[in-house]
Amino acid sequence: MSKVAVIMGSTSDLPVMQDAIDILKGFSIPVDVDIVSAHRTPEKLFDFSKNAHKNGYAVIIAGAGGAAHLPGMVASMSPLPVIGVPVKSSNSIDGWDSVLSILQMPGGVPVATVALNGAKNAGILAAQIIGSANSEILEKIEAYKEGLKEKVIKGAEEVKKTF
Repeated sequence: MSKVAVIMGSTSDLPVMQDAIDILKGFSIPVDVDIVSAHRTPEKLFDFSKNAHKNGYAVIIAGAGGAAHLPGMVASMSPLPVIGVPVKSSNSIDGWDSVLSILQMPGGVPVATVALNGAKNAGILAAQIIGSANSEILEKIEAYKEGLKEKVIKGAEEVKKTF
């Protein structure tokens, strides 16, 4: 089965990125997690990015805060889809620096970008990408979305009882 790499710039990003890891594990998608800093470990970044497709990954989720170069740099060197997660870090300008750094990629170097601290959606999107070619994962996504719908319907019923 295809696997997903979840990478981040530092250990401080892990509490946010854990949501992607949990979603992927919930869909029984193999996931590898690593710290790959665009600024502090550029050699590791180059090696990972150039070889990710050879190492069995189907999708890369890259989380980064501040200048947030990690997702774009990975996308510049890898043929795989990259999903960027902007992380609101301690040195961030309310997270906008991270959002814009990941979102504003030049033509030819796409990075699918989720909301600030939106690692859960990154995990779901990675699963949907894999599910487009894997019926077992697709069924799990359909069941997940049905569960979301049922939760809203149940919530609406509870609200109606209150008023």
